[in-house]
This record gives sequence, C-alpha cells and structure tokens, in this order.
Amino acid sequence: MFNQFFIIVVGLLFSVSLCVLIFAVRNIGHTIPKDDRRYKDPLPFKMKLIWPLANFFAHYIGRFLSIEYIEQSKRKLQRAELIYLMEPEQLFGLQITSALIASVLAGVALNMIDMFTWMYVMMAAILGFFLPLISANDRRKKREKQLIRSLPVYLDFITMAIEAGMNLSGAMQQAVEKGPPGPMGVEFNTVLRDVRAGMSRIDALRLMATRLNLKEINSLVAALAQAESTGASLSETLRIQSSQRRVERFQKAEKMAMEAPVKLTFPLVAFIFPCTFVVLFFPIVLKFIMET
Repeated sequence: MFNQFFIIVVGLLFSVSLCVLIFAVRNIGHTIPKDDRRYKDPLPFKMKLIWPLANFFAHYIGRFLSIEYIEQSKRKLQRAELIYLMEPEQLFGLQITSALIASVLAGVALNMIDMFTWMYVMMAAILGFFLPLISANDRRKKREKQLIRSLPVYLDFITMAIEAGMNLSGAMQQAVEKGPPGPMGVEFNTVLRDVRAGMSRIDALRLMATRLNLKEINSLVAALAQAESTGASLSETLRIQSSQRRVERFQKAEKMAMEAPVKLTFPLVAFIFPCTFVVLFFPIVLKFIMET
C-alpha cells in the first residue's frame, strides 16, 4: 500500500515538474526576439533544425562577448560569405549548440558499446565547438580560390570596356553582367553598390580589399589608386595586373605539381607498398610453409 502511494506521489511530482519546466521554457522562448530574416540568406535545412537553440544561446550568452571577439568573428563571416546568413553572436550560439549535440551523441554511442568515459565526451564537445569554425574556414578557402581563379577574367572584361570608352564604374558593371557567375562578381557588385551610395570608387575598392584580405586584390587596388592619382592609363594598368595574375596562377599550379610526388611518398610507403609486398610474397611464404 505504501509503495503504491509512493509511486503515485512521485508520478504527480514528476508531472508537475515537467509542466513547470515546459512553462518556464515557453516563457524564456517568448523573451527572445524573433530572428528577422527578411534581408538575410535562407538557412540550410539542417541548420533550421537547431537554429532556435543556437538563437537562444546567442541571445543569452552573446551579450557577454567582447567587442574584439565580435569583430574578429565578423571578419571571418565576411571572408566566408556568411555575413548575410548569421551574426557573430549567432555563430557563437551555433558553436555551443554543436558542442552540446556532439557531446550527447558521443555519450549515447559510448554508452551503447560500454565504453563511456567523460574524457571522450569532453573531446567530442571540444570538437563540436570548433566544427562551425572549421566549416567556415573551409568555405573561406574555397571562396578565395574561386576569387583568384576568376580575377583575370574580370580584369579582361573591365579592360575591354575601358578601351571601348567607358569609365571604371561602367566597366565594372559590364564585367558583373557579362562575366562568369561567382564570388568575384558579387564583390564587384558590392563595390558598385557602395559607389551608388556615395562612396568614391577607390574607397569602395579599398573596402573590398580590406574585406577580402587577399594580396592579389590588394595589389590590384593599390595599382588602380596609383593610376587614378597620377593620371596613368587604367586599361594598361589592368592589362598588366591581369597578365601578372595569370603568371602567378600558372606558377602556383607548377608548384603544386612539383609538391605532389613529395606528398605521395608517405601514402606509398605506409599503405601501397605493404599491400604490394603482401600480394607478391604471400604465395612464396605459403609455399615455403607447406613444404616445411
């Protein structure tokens, strides 16, 4: 009789606690301002599933982030072309969410195979915390390769437009419209938008160079600024820049080709050669064993 009464009381207390928890979470959720995404890029499907939790951490923990950390995260998002997807505080909230999910999944998996230790869970949490930054860094590297690859093509378009009688802004507009789609076109379009907003061409180009932080773009902007200040020919300056970028691109390709044999040495020694030796010597060893 006492056991039944105890079970009923525990069940009632658990139900009341669950209702209070749901009510508290609901009230906390209502205090978080709604994420206005009318002028932002749409979230990927997988990110939509965890975005409310990431937004929760961004609201309650993001306020404690330093200004230096926020500015550093903002530059990372700009270079990865993610600044219109999330804010620096939301990136930090996404890191915390990723750490929680990774630790929970690791704990469940380790518990299923009877190898649960808090050290592995903490390692999974640390890996999950840095996973969004690693993904953003990979995206940045891929985007920078696309920028460097398409830069000579856009410079050729701008050069031809200037030689046809257009000014620099009109030439960039023609390059954006006629050039190949990609991040370079997006950046030149951003420059044109800044110029329409009242910024000078050189200042808009310098802002692009600061935003991208690539030596090729910095060299281009410095050459254009010098040409405009000294009255030199813009078409000749752009032609030299385009030729130089192509030479650097071919040199980089040659360097990667020469580095390939060195990078293949370890896989050959560690994986391919042992397998080859096993295939070659297994019949000999087997025959020797059978004869003895």
